[in-house]
Amino acid sequence: MRKLLPLIGTPSGSHPGGRSAMTCRFRCGDACFHEVPNTSSNEYVGDVIAGALSRRSMMRAAAVVTVAAAGAGAVGVATAPEAQAVPAAKGGHGSHKPKGARGLRFTPVAPNTDDAVTVPEGYRQNVVIRWGEPILRGAPAFDPEKQSAKAQAGQFGYNCDFLALLPLRGERGRQLLVANHEYTDEVLMFRDYDADDPTREQVEIAWAAHGLAVVAVEEERRSGKLTPVTRHQLNRRLTATSEFRLTGPVAGSDLVKTSADPSGTKVRGTLNNCAGGTTPWGTTLHGEENFNQYFAHGSRATDKRYGIGTGATERKWERFDKRFDVSQEPNEVHRFGYVVELDPYDPHSTPRKHTALGRFKHEGATVRLTHDGRPVVYSGDDERFDYFYKFVGSKKMRHGNSRSAREHNLSLLDEGTLYVAELTGDSPAIEIDGTGRLPKDGEFDGGGRWIPLATATADGAVSHVEGMTAEEVFVFTRLAGDKVGATKMDRPEDIEPNPVTGKVYMALTNNSNRGKTGYAAADEANPRNSNKHGHVLELTERWNRPESTTFAWSLFLVAGDPEDPATYFAGFPKDSVSPISCPDNVAFDDHGNLWISTDGSALGSHDGLFGVATRGDRRGELKQFLTVPNGAETCGPVIQDRRVLVAVQHPGEVDGATVDRPASTWPDGPGTYVRPAVVAVWRADGRDIGV
Repeated sequence: MRKLLPLIGTPSGSHPGGRSAMTCRFRCGDACFHEVPNTSSNEYVGDVIAGALSRRSMMRAAAVVTVAAAGAGAVGVATAPEAQAVPAAKGGHGSHKPKGARGLRFTPVAPNTDDAVTVPEGYRQNVVIRWGEPILRGAPAFDPEKQSAKAQAGQFGYNCDFLALLPLRGERGRQLLVANHEYTDEVLMFRDYDADDPTREQVEIAWAAHGLAVVAVEEERRSGKLTPVTRHQLNRRLTATSEFRLTGPVAGSDLVKTSADPSGTKVRGTLNNCAGGTTPWGTTLHGEENFNQYFAHGSRATDKRYGIGTGATERKWERFDKRFDVSQEPNEVHRFGYVVELDPYDPHSTPRKHTALGRFKHEGATVRLTHDGRPVVYSGDDERFDYFYKFVGSKKMRHGNSRSAREHNLSLLDEGTLYVAELTGDSPAIEIDGTGRLPKDGEFDGGGRWIPLATATADGAVSHVEGMTAEEVFVFTRLAGDKVGATKMDRPEDIEPNPVTGKVYMALTNNSNRGKTGYAAADEANPRNSNKHGHVLELTERWNRPESTTFAWSLFLVAGDPEDPATYFAGFPKDSVSPISCPDNVAFDDHGNLWISTDGSALGSHDGLFGVATRGDRRGELKQFLTVPNGAETCGPVIQDRRVLVAVQHPGEVDGATVDRPASTWPDGPGTYVRPAVVAVWRADGRDIGV
């Protein structure tokens, strides 16, 4: 039985993908409704690959049928389950043992709009930890009607994105959960919230709900259930007011000095941490993404290039701390937009902001090592028509857990060269005529090169961009990319190297401005103007060496309804795949399968988590593993042998929703606050996922 809720709004409307207006306001400051920051004339990658998309899809158009969509309900939030129990879903492919690539042998979940986390038949789940649950000593139990900044600073934060599960040596059955708390939804956190006149108390609670969390979790022996270990000695919260350290070539620069920090080395807080990564030396990386939305009254050309508005901000933080007012503290904004490194095993350590990795809207940061042990970090700039980057370190990792080894490894990301990518197609422009006609060579791939921007050393830094100093390159990295002619992308999100093959996969979520007047159009035969579903690229570094300066690329997946002739699933028959829209975070399992979480599905169903084979005769077979509740986004996937972990971010984030008019009653049922949370999923029989 379902209980009818007031229809508050639809997740899609006129907003990009399937995002609600509320999501656009609170998560990224309406970035897609502002002028695109990149006004340079560099080539747009959609033009390069558009012909490939349509050519491939046309070859298989005759085989296209609707997949699983018959099980999907109408989009919206008009209904929600009476009870908030979240049973496993029954698939639509019969009761026989599911087939698929090893690691993906489960019955796909059908697209749906249920206000629940829906998982495959034969799988179970539990909510690991919710917003507001106490994790530090002395923190009170969560009471949504009696919130305080002090309490929140000791409780699990809001809206998780990146997640990591790390080993806890000597503590059997326990692991260390590290989470980003990307942003806050004040209208869903506070009853009677007035967006025009927030109180200082509400603002300070929001500061405390941002940031990072470290919390030990314990596995139930007879299931895959995880529960938090409160008051564990490694549990930690870092917030928008905690101390962070600037390191690398920008540390101490005049560009980052402020009235509160004339040294230019100490930063209060981290903001809008999106995806991230783990390092081979045991730390976690956290990308500061939509930091621009927190800063008011920008006026410089560099402010505009980074999307900083000229007026007040949505949250009005500048009323309570002048550092968020660019007109009063012009350099404070230059201290955000970096990759943060945290040592989760040292609760007394000061996290570092690595300026050598550049300043932009870091969606994440993933690491692989060169053959001689130097780190290579990939990161995307999550903006329409912006770029993707890699950093190649010059120092070698030291093995072991000694104090000297750990201190050395914490400096690995401060020295090396930052690059930006340029992609080229391999078909003559005259053959790319806008119709999707196959070029004469019948191919749909190309090559590219990594363009050096600047190199940081222990003795200083050198710019490789004419007219810019090294400090300017690292602080205004977007402008450096403009100058060298980097290739414009459709919102580069998470980038992950495959641990089995070494190939690198990049999620490009969407680009609503593709083909609009004044923007890159279909002159390069991209049949998907207003690219609302996104795609995934596969890159192979030359000789499969991550330090290489050239690479090959090919189209791996073009998202959307498989019935759409513009979609492509690495050549796999489209009558045997799940629909997918707006790829965002990506991760790998030990079999080399790519797992993709989505953000803003434009297919009329809820966001979810999908697995897709990247090699073998099932390459391109994509299957939906779970869906999330009304208004929610799937984030931070962690894929272990016997467990999948996801962050259910911003549940109930639907236009018009409030505390008193909720669009979701997940996870605790009617009469409770909707709460972002982390969910664990495992097989009921205790065996490995998907085998």
